[in-house]
Amino acid sequence: MVNWLNTPRVKRIRSCIALALALFFSGAIVGHSANETPARAGVQTPAAVQSRSPSDTVREFYKALRERRFREAFAMSIYKPALEGLKPEEFAELQPDFEKMAATVPATVELNGEQISGDFATVFMKVPDGDKVEQAVPVALLRLNGVWIIGDKASQEVVDKSGNDFFFEARIATHQDDVVGLLKRILVVQLAYNQQHNGVFADLPTLISVGLMPKDIEGTESTGYRFHITLGKDAKSYIAGAEPARYGRTGRLSFSIDQSGAIKSADNGGKPLN
Repeated sequence: MVNWLNTPRVKRIRSCIALALALFFSGAIVGHSANETPARAGVQTPAAVQSRSPSDTVREFYKALRERRFREAFAMSIYKPALEGLKPEEFAELQPDFEKMAATVPATVELNGEQISGDFATVFMKVPDGDKVEQAVPVALLRLNGVWIIGDKASQEVVDKSGNDFFFEARIATHQDDVVGLLKRILVVQLAYNQQHNGVFADLPTLISVGLMPKDIEGTESTGYRFHITLGKDAKSYIAGAEPARYGRTGRLSFSIDQSGAIKSADNGGKPLN
């Protein structure tokens, strides 16, 4: 799996993507959504697909991903079974996540060789890491029915077991993980605000207006959750909460945290915790 997607710049996209990025190769083309660029479906013959080396597969994957040919990209990976049975409306729901992922793909991908052992391979690529020197990242591949696809055996088993639920379950898990991180951030910035404002805490709009919390936390598109802060008497205490924007689709757990730092979570049907 391509770990460079876990850099700070990309972490927010991990919904169904952190797990999905490095695994888009299986050769077959699955048909296209009306909103997806239909680019060159069917250009590569079965013989050409069979003859792809691991390095060829990695190049083709990132090219398809960069060009927003998401179905072709996923078809070149262990994620093919998770995509094949999706209804058009389900694919459309996931497409914004795929778009965010594609936006993180470098314009050029430099490969530094490959290692093959039976039906398993590793391709080494250089990936930019912000202002730092490029890092060498290993991309795992396996051979299935004579075709190299991106991914490892353990991840393949997880995807096969989850089927069409895989992307949605991965997105839920990622959103919930991100919520915990944002609640911890609220705890820290509330402490800073409290120390600078005579012992009182702030509501969420105030924290956003003074630049202590990101503005996109006001909406649900980035996080999949609704965040809110309720102040206690004289603003000497607070409770911050977060509930899924679409229960069972963008998240399942509801969360809360107060000035003590204790984070609580439970499946409350999408409703706030008491």
